[in-house]
Amino acid sequence: MADIRMAEPADTSSIKRIYGKYVRETPISFELEVPSEAEMRDRIESVLDRDPWLVCEHEGNVVGYAYAKPLRSREAYQWSVESSVYVDGDYHRRGIARGLYGSLFSILESQGYVGAFAGIALPNPASVGLHESMNFEPIGVYRDVGYKDGEWHDVGWWQRPIRATPAAPDPPRPVDEVRDCSGWDDALSAGLADVRV
Repeated sequence: MADIRMAEPADTSSIKRIYGKYVRETPISFELEVPSEAEMRDRIESVLDRDPWLVCEHEGNVVGYAYAKPLRSREAYQWSVESSVYVDGDYHRRGIARGLYGSLFSILESQGYVGAFAGIALPNPASVGLHESMNFEPIGVYRDVGYKDGEWHDVGWWQRPIRATPAAPDPPRPVDEVRDCSGWDDALSAGLADVRV
């Protein structure tokens, strides 16, 4: 059985292991060096201060993760997030990314967010297919925006509604606040039906 749960500092080395392969072996991440364990822990904790960082665990091992962070720092952007999902290469095509995203978007909706955005280094048909299957729509491309592994790469941007756009929205609530509300367990497990391990 798989489980989707909030990340904890103890997950840092597993998350670094998954992400490190993308940094070292692909242009999917534009980082050139794998972050240190301390840097990765700081990233996780900085997201968890306000927003969800989820892991999918199977038989005691973290096999994927997803998180959302503010799209931009200016206050008018506060209802929009940038989402990311990464899955261990041995667990691709088992619904883990879909499951993590399903839970992530359910939590983000309960927080009061309105839209999610995702940047994808191109070409990446698997990621494009995943995002479009999760109701993301393409909105534009940054051409030749990143140089890695001896090549220039485009980044495509996709957008997905999280909920209907309200006329006068309240600010999104921190994730710790919604964790204490009824419906939290349902939101956290919303994507589990898609996971096949």
